[in-house]
Amino acid sequence: MWERVSVSEEDRTTLKYLVNGPEEAPVLVLGPSLGATWHMWDRQIPELSRHWRVLRFDLPGHGGAPAHPAPSVAELAARLLATLDQLEIERFGYAGCSIGGAIGAELALRHPHRVGSLALVSASPRFGTADSFRQRGVVVRTNGLDPIARATPERWFTPAFAAAQPAIVDWAVQMVRTTDPGCYIAACEALAAFDIRAELSRIGIPTLVVVGADDQVTPAADARVLVAGIADARLALVPGASHLTPVEQPMAVTDLLVRHFSSSWQSPDHPTGMTAIPAPPVKPVLSPVPPGAEIVEYGGHNVPEPLLDARSDAYDQGIKVRREVLGDAHVDRAQSLTDEFTGDFQDFITRYAWGEVWTRPGIDRRTRSVVTLTALAARGHLDELAFHTRAALRNGLTPTEIKEVLLHTGVYCGVPTANSAFAVAQRIIREETSPEG
Repeated sequence: MWERVSVSEEDRTTLKYLVNGPEEAPVLVLGPSLGATWHMWDRQIPELSRHWRVLRFDLPGHGGAPAHPAPSVAELAARLLATLDQLEIERFGYAGCSIGGAIGAELALRHPHRVGSLALVSASPRFGTADSFRQRGVVVRTNGLDPIARATPERWFTPAFAAAQPAIVDWAVQMVRTTDPGCYIAACEALAAFDIRAELSRIGIPTLVVVGADDQVTPAADARVLVAGIADARLALVPGASHLTPVEQPMAVTDLLVRHFSSSWQSPDHPTGMTAIPAPPVKPVLSPVPPGAEIVEYGGHNVPEPLLDARSDAYDQGIKVRREVLGDAHVDRAQSLTDEFTGDFQDFITRYAWGEVWTRPGIDRRTRSVVTLTALAARGHLDELAFHTRAALRNGLTPTEIKEVLLHTGVYCGVPTANSAFAVAQRIIREETSPEG
């Protein structure tokens, strides 16, 4: 059965989806990578849909889906659950790639009664650094998606695959290029904020972790953190594959998914018991898994949770906002230089400026960045102006808007003041908006 259903342009609570497979079969949901559409799973569908009712979905603004940005992984998970609720699907297996894997982990943590079995493909408990994703958002906001699209083959595929499959490379570039920029930026912000390292031990669902041996985006080290933290997790390392493993090694990934979902499905009535979802043996025409793609590691060793900081709520909220606005690199550098003499001052800044003022609801962060740039330029605090120019870009100001702020400052604070500020801001904007940055 082939069924396509699209949400209306006005519906902000559900996702565009496609269903393949028999109506009465158990449901298996497939989640896409950032910049990709449900077509990244095309090569898995003929085999998977023999055994399961397979539901694929598109992220907002991807593949022609309505462009309603989702600000967090939790929001994406909520929209997926709303979609499944409309279809009266209560229990399902889930496999997701990259941000699709993050959605699956979020479901396993917050809604474990809904997920029978889980596969995380090219996934991580924390994707790179928050700074890298926020800077990618700055690049898209300034230059559009074309620079990101042109760099996609290098991130997604091994050089050998890219050279041998130019049509697939062209498809990948075009898929990213036609994504809605606002939705792509929102997804980058969602990944920047995603960090479940301290919560992995709470995932009690049987989990398969799949990673390409040549994946530089979510490398094997990230996969091993998942496996070490999730009690019932197994790792499969797929040779000859980079980040978009289901596309580059479709037969290996298909075989691994069939084996996993056929043998590991947690019963909602017996959370600690496993029931097998019926699935015939894999057809002989399906190529065997390449050497090394077998499951190679088992979980069961919890990742130790970080030591809890007993400081006040204002400090905890402040350090969170300070990192989101200024970036991890800046805050880490400031903390590395903190000693007994400066420690109280750094605590004061974090609690008062970031935990009490920057968190107030009266104006948004974009407006606070405008005020901050003006004040720093007016007072000649050029070092602080540099890192707050970066912050302004990450808070959503465009280079044109920053230019207008400094022009306006020049009228009321003097041309020499604005001249110095323009020199600093120009340097930072060039660094931050460079596609190669």
